[in-house]
Amino acid sequence: MRRLSPLTVFVLSAFGWIVVLTLLWSQVSAWTSHPVGVLSHIALEQGTPMWVRQVHLKPGSMEVDTAIAVPVPEAGGRRAEISIDADPARYAYGLPIFLGLLLAARSKGLAARAAMGYVLLLPAQAFSLTLYVLMQMVLAAQLNIRFLRVSQWQMELIIYGYQMGSLVVPTLTPILLWLWMDRKFVADVLVRGSGVHKASATVP
Repeated sequence: MRRLSPLTVFVLSAFGWIVVLTLLWSQVSAWTSHPVGVLSHIALEQGTPMWVRQVHLKPGSMEVDTAIAVPVPEAGGRRAEISIDADPARYAYGLPIFLGLLLAARSKGLAARAAMGYVLLLPAQAFSLTLYVLMQMVLAAQLNIRFLRVSQWQMELIIYGYQMGSLVVPTLTPILLWLWMDRKFVADVLVRGSGVHKASATVP
């Protein structure tokens, strides 16, 4: 029976670990993601004081009371300030991806690397969560810059940041972090094991 290549073994192992760890993470994400909410809380109150009145944070949930007032339908022109609910774990699923890659690579100093990766992932996860909350404010204000009291380019920057924070950052960041931490494994096992160096050597 033909032996599987190191690359195939790694991919299968990583996939298995990520599935298992994601299931486990879903049970404890309210606590492991709480620091994400803390960082987002600080960013919202310090970065957008004209919008955010107060942030209520507890494990598994974050409620943002805003100063953005929008018209209430059938209320005689009266306005109401909006509140935004968010889950700090919404974009924190990169943690099981990162840990799964570490385990599949059988990294040395696994505990230290896992702890370091957990801390380094927090700012990226907080960025995604913060832009999600800001995007919900923009949508609640019906993309009206008068309600938001910002310029058009500022609103478009929030929309672009939200797209990056929701589509790219949560999955790409843990992979890039692992590639940096385990670059020796990538070079010795994945690149050489896949024969990439041999193929490139034959190119005239």
